[in-house]
Amino acid sequence: MKEGINVTQHITETTRMLSNKIAIVTGASRGAGKGIAIALGQAGAIVYVTGRSTAKTDSPYGGSIGETAELVTQAGGKGIPVLVDHADDEAVADLFARVKQDYGKLDILVNNASKVADPASGGFWEKPLNVADLITVGLRSHYVSSYHAAPLMIANGKGLIVNTGHYGAVSYYQGPAYGAQKAGGDKMAGDMAKELRPYNVAAVSIWMGGLDTERARAYFATLPEDRIPKQKRESPEFTGRVIAALYESDQRMTLSGRSLIGAELGAVLDVTDIDGSTPLSYRYTMGGPHELHSSLI
Repeated sequence: MKEGINVTQHITETTRMLSNKIAIVTGASRGAGKGIAIALGQAGAIVYVTGRSTAKTDSPYGGSIGETAELVTQAGGKGIPVLVDHADDEAVADLFARVKQDYGKLDILVNNASKVADPASGGFWEKPLNVADLITVGLRSHYVSSYHAAPLMIANGKGLIVNTGHYGAVSYYQGPAYGAQKAGGDKMAGDMAKELRPYNVAAVSIWMGGLDTERARAYFATLPEDRIPKQKRESPEFTGRVIAALYESDQRMTLSGRSLIGAELGAVLDVTDIDGSTPLSYRYTMGGPHELHSSLI
């Protein structure tokens, strides 16, 4: 374990570190959210899985909130699927009211819901205007969910809000809407952390690398063999493992407000991917926030 960090429980040593903890993962029908939810379930959490897909046929990439919730339960936690359109403020408010009624508390919120359009060529002015919906479901929706989560966490005396981030916050990736959403998520986490600090509630942004998701696999399947990237991709579960370890780390509040590269935070917390590998940081090719090492914490 790296110097300067004392993780209360190493995630590879137990799968019950989040036993009786309540988590919400938004946008968890597939992709990153699905993997994060499963990993939190493996750690023993009760996970509310939100999204708009109730059947695999709702998306060309498959997946549904029910499927993810079932996998959370199979992993050792308890998955609870909740149909939520995160562009609907009333539906989001109802979600958090249900959590309060069911358990009276919330420990972890992962803001991952997004409305991502498939990659298209050309300048932003040549793409459909609905690409900007990513700023509504993906930035504003993070704010709304955090707005409802904060009182539950404050009453609980401890909490962790995570915005799923990416290198697109500091380098060009998929266009202006994507970059604005990721940069905004980082700034939002930093400012929320400042206001939540007196209540022992942390807020961070965790940057994920290239993920092995259903969408990514479908896209690569359309490329010629010589154009398919050769580097290993992170599993969607890796970020969930990192989140579980951060929640239990005694450095949770020290790191609050930071934008953190998941691969680097995982290395500091001794968290590996599901196959035992150590994901790579792309800081030196795509940019990054302040480096994470013991002198900074």
